[in-house]
Amino acid sequence: MKEKLFTITKKDFDIQTFCSGGPGGQAQNKTSSGVRIVHKASGVVGESRTHRSQHHNKREALKRLTESKKFKIWLTRKMYEINDGKTIEQKVEEAVKEENIKIEVKNEKGEWQNYGIGN
Repeated sequence: MKEKLFTITKKDFDIQTFCSGGPGGQAQNKTSSGVRIVHKASGVVGESRTHRSQHHNKREALKRLTESKKFKIWLTRKMYEINDGKTIEQKVEEAVKEENIKIEVKNEKGEWQNYGIGN
């Protein structure tokens, strides 16, 4: 059985509807068929106003949001955080600690020797 790492629910999104405008006359100015979906955690926006149906536009907007490069980056970062509980910034901070850095220099004889930090 697979274990869920995290879930994204409807609560994580701000779903907005609006009059889509454009060709189609008075009917488009009266119905709120355009849809904009904002993922709160990442700030990614998906929008659609191409279909006459709000339902179809909602599906299209969500698809655009989830396929965007910015959302995929957010998702990747989230997965890294879940795997070991550390953010990328924390991992970098840990990697550059003095005890993790090794510096070697060549001496006058041309031999490598440890120097300075993290010996």
